Amino acid sequence: MVASSLKLQDLIQEIRGAKTQAQEREVIQKECAHIRASFRDGDPLHSHRQLAKLLYVHMLGYPAHFGQMECLKLIASPRFTDKRVGYLGAMLLLDERQDAHLLITNSIKNDLRQGIEAVQGLALCTLSAMGSAEMCRDLAPEVEKLLLQPSPYVRKKAVLTAVHMIRKVPELSDIFLPPCAQLLHERHHGILLGTVTLITELCERSPAALQHFRKVVPQLVHTLRTLVMTGCSAEHSVSGVSDPFLQVQILRLLRILGRNHEESSETMNDLLAQVATNTDTSRNAGNAVLFETVLTIMDIRSAAGLRVLAVNILGRFLLNSDRNIRYVALTSLLKLVQSDHSAVQRHRPTVVECLWEPDASLSRRALELSLALVNSSNVRAMTQELQGFLESCPPDLRADCASGILLAAERFAPTKRWHIDTILRVLTTAGTYVRDDAVANLIQLIGGAQELHAYSVRRLYSALAEDISQQPLVQVAAWCIGEYGDLLLEGTCEETEPLQVEKEEVLALLERVLQSQMSLPATRGYALTALMKLSTRLHGDNNRICQVMSIYGSCQNVELQQRAVEYNALFRKYDHLRVYPEGYTCVLPLRAAVLEKMPLVERGGPQVDEEVKESKEVAQLSEAAPLPTETQASKLLDLLDLLDGPSENAQHPPPLDPTPGDTLIHLLDLPCAPRPPAPIPNLKVFEREGLQLNLSFVRPPGTPTLLLITVTATNTSGGDVTHFICQAAVPKSFQLQLQAPSGDTVPAQGGPPMTQLLRILNPNKAPLRLKLRLTYDHFGQSVQEIFEVNNLPVETWQ
Repeated sequence: MVASSLKLQDLIQEIRGAKTQAQEREVIQKECAHIRASFRDGDPLHSHRQLAKLLYVHMLGYPAHFGQMECLKLIASPRFTDKRVGYLGAMLLLDERQDAHLLITNSIKNDLRQGIEAVQGLALCTLSAMGSAEMCRDLAPEVEKLLLQPSPYVRKKAVLTAVHMIRKVPELSDIFLPPCAQLLHERHHGILLGTVTLITELCERSPAALQHFRKVVPQLVHTLRTLVMTGCSAEHSVSGVSDPFLQVQILRLLRILGRNHEESSETMNDLLAQVATNTDTSRNAGNAVLFETVLTIMDIRSAAGLRVLAVNILGRFLLNSDRNIRYVALTSLLKLVQSDHSAVQRHRPTVVECLWEPDASLSRRALELSLALVNSSNVRAMTQELQGFLESCPPDLRADCASGILLAAERFAPTKRWHIDTILRVLTTAGTYVRDDAVANLIQLIGGAQELHAYSVRRLYSALAEDISQQPLVQVAAWCIGEYGDLLLEGTCEETEPLQVEKEEVLALLERVLQSQMSLPATRGYALTALMKLSTRLHGDNNRICQVMSIYGSCQNVELQQRAVEYNALFRKYDHLRVYPEGYTCVLPLRAAVLEKMPLVERGGPQVDEEVKESKEVAQLSEAAPLPTETQASKLLDLLDLLDGPSENAQHPPPLDPTPGDTLIHLLDLPCAPRPPAPIPNLKVFEREGLQLNLSFVRPPGTPTLLLITVTATNTSGGDVTHFICQAAVPKSFQLQLQAPSGDTVPAQGGPPMTQLLRILNPNKAPLRLKLRLTYDHFGQSVQEIFEVNNLPVETWQ
């Protein structure tokens, strides 16, 4: 059976010649049977050839675990041909998850002591590839002895093995500290590169090692200066750059040694300036060295002029034809914009040009950086550029661009009129992509600018007449027309072009919104309320409005139906009533008092949606008119019963005092809303290295099973928290919806917090448990935290 076995070359040729997968499997199964038989017979002369064929089969993805013990036998063999294949098989077939790998520890130790360079190299390669923590602890003294061997070949492999050992077992750092100082004097580039890598690993994992190696900063500076200024042999030159791999590794080590250390940073400042000005940027090798130089300058305590030089280098990267280099430059500038804002501002025109890159990743990075560059001095120009980009940007970027423009306008708006114009243009261009709180924010802004009411209603009416597909725009326009419709017909606004509007045109436009298939139920609610308000704002016959209310009194949507029935009752049943509202000097009809203009309200959080806001608006409007007699009050109670329907457990409101001091019953907020509950206390759930996470809770009165949780992340440390992602999970009996966060960066030094809204529906009112997972980058480290929040206040679910 063994005699009919194929040679390795013949096996490869036969497998490649198989026309189907079934034929390939047949060849491999047949040959594996021969290999098993050879292992059982214990043929010492051909075992390494059989194992070589088995390794090829393993590389094709077929099972080869039955060759593990044969690897151990070949490693223990005195023949070099057997050891070579045995060690290769151990690296491919064994790993630290299998106990069998511990059986080769003694064989590796013996081979390291042999003194034969080729065998020592095989043993070191295997140890660095699959050595477990136990093997590293046992063999560390042997590797430490080989670090000072005369042979450069062995020393280089021993250094690389030491790097693997430090990564596996950081507490072994004390063993390798003394040899590293001697190895830094090596002239062999491979050994020097490995030594610098080893010192880097030691400094990242041991504060004592970091303090120890700060003494060698002058030596590292001298080595790097020699590479930059005098060059090296052509053997180590890449595209005219002297050993860029060694330069990059030395720069990375200098960055670690100079971080938060004034003396070391001062020592390397001149060198970094030389590297930044003398490195060729026409090839990628030079760009790699320059980029690492920029990172080092920004991470140490460098001089201000040197930091400006680093930002200028990144600015030149933005003009490079290579997309990868431009992406790296944009990402780096985004990290620097908080600490070196003025230096990055100089490259603003180039950054804006990158918005129109065809590559989506480049365009997204340019958008993030452009939004970060907006301030009070350039808000007009930057907003104009971003709005131009919003009109033609890809759909997956529109939400980020629209939200970014709205936030920038809110923070840096020079005037209220400019702020309103900016939001209107965003709503007109990409209204369906804006955040949920954009409608409420614009309504609050317009309501607070009394001098711009006429201007705003005219602008919104014109925009609505052109396009009714953008739902947020339609909602704001409907609210504004209903609130200030009288100003629309007056035609007294001097800030806009003359606009002659008739009452019938306004009513027809709102009816068009109601009839449109694109209108959401919330949008129709805004339009219905606007029509009802116009019945008191505009003079003339209201039969057309009454007819619309009657039609929607039988609407399938319960919210619209209830609203139309209530409005219709004001027309038909209570239109004859008169009240004397507080603050007025005359008697007003009940409908006019109920639908009086809204006062300026406090801006709510992002968790307040349009329906809740609209119902609160009606509730506030309905608190201003008295009923004169108990007979009329009883009629209102009949209306309550009509809308609520019969119920055995229904609690009727107490009889009304007929005195004029009592005001209008909550006609449009049926049934009467209870007193708002006490606020739920906030809860701090996470704190680490200056990053703090707080939860605030709101339970909307109209939906007791809904809990709105606002996650607020703040950062008091000295470095930005970037790529911040908060994910949440709840038990299966709950329903969870995560809203988009306000950003993915939490600025340092107590900058603006990052917020995210969680909507949790708890139909069974069960105790709430919340599991959070946080992933972010902080001080150059990627962090992931998973924890469970079990101490939520009882008010969040009871």
